Amino acid sequence: MSVEIALADVAQARSGDKGDLANVALFAPTDALYAAFLREVTSERVRAHFGRYVQGRVERFEVPNVRALNFVLHEALGGGGARSLRSDPLGKSYGSLLLRLRIRLEEGDLDGAIVGRRAAR
Repeated sequence: MSVEIALADVAQARSGDKGDLANVALFAPTDALYAAFLREVTSERVRAHFGRYVQGRVERFEVPNVRALNFVLHEALGGGGARSLRSDPLGKSYGSLLLRLRIRLEEGDLDGAIVGRRAAR
């Protein structure tokens, strides 16, 4: 049996900028969820999720020792910093935007995780 959830229900994220690049780090609270993120949260899905906000490619870097995925979004800030006319030229909201991505989890992926504010059974 599988279930679809938003990343916000089980993960944390942080984002920032470097010029016209944004980076978004996604953190999994358990090993099982990290494995699910590796399977479900691909560069292609992140690129599609951000849509018109990202004009370039999306690279994914795996950081297993802290159960994190770091995404580098190229051409993502309208020039970045002082050059951009966007309301968020530093990409600080991109972490929250990524957490809206919905993923499919399989049985066992939620074992030991906190879902929303409740522990999974």
